[in-house]
Amino acid sequence: MKDELFMRGEKVPMTKEAVRALALSKLALHCASHLIDIGAGTGSVSIEAALAYPQLQITAIERNPAALGLLEENCQRFACRNITLISGVAPLFVEQPADAVFMGGSGGNLTQLIDWSLAQLNPGGRLVMTFILQENLSAALAHLANCPVAELDCQQLQVSLLTPLGSGHYFKPHNPVFMISCAKEQHHG
Repeated sequence: MKDELFMRGEKVPMTKEAVRALALSKLALHCASHLIDIGAGTGSVSIEAALAYPQLQITAIERNPAALGLLEENCQRFACRNITLISGVAPLFVEQPADAVFMGGSGGNLTQLIDWSLAQLNPGGRLVMTFILQENLSAALAHLANCPVAELDCQQLQVSLLTPLGSGHYFKPHNPVFMISCAKEQHHG
């Protein structure tokens, strides 16, 4: 989905189109029944997932009141009835276990949120996280080294868009984004 389709706010973050496409692929939602979106922002990840997988139940968690308003507007705009909005700060109680967790923001509680996310996931469930800060990437990788995860993957995405400039064009860069994806280990008993 094009970024321009979403209602946007001045200080409300949004996972951009190219990053969102890769994140949704890494979440493996084709075989999921429940997705938790932590720090949902404008809801771009939740909404694109909801439209692509109408059978998927999505829990979108957001603490910023301005973002919650935009998230609600975007859900209405796209008629997404399979998204439950939770106003609050993760970690918090979520009734249903998840097959996928997307973390677009950590609010300074990164390692706590990684542990909580893994606790929410069914065995084999996917965790995907995006960061713009090198320090958060390093902290997440160091913490995950001691967690029950498999299929750990880390990528840096640098996207530039063709933009008019005078009589020509140039590629205007977006901020680099780091993405970590992994699966909660299967426990054999």
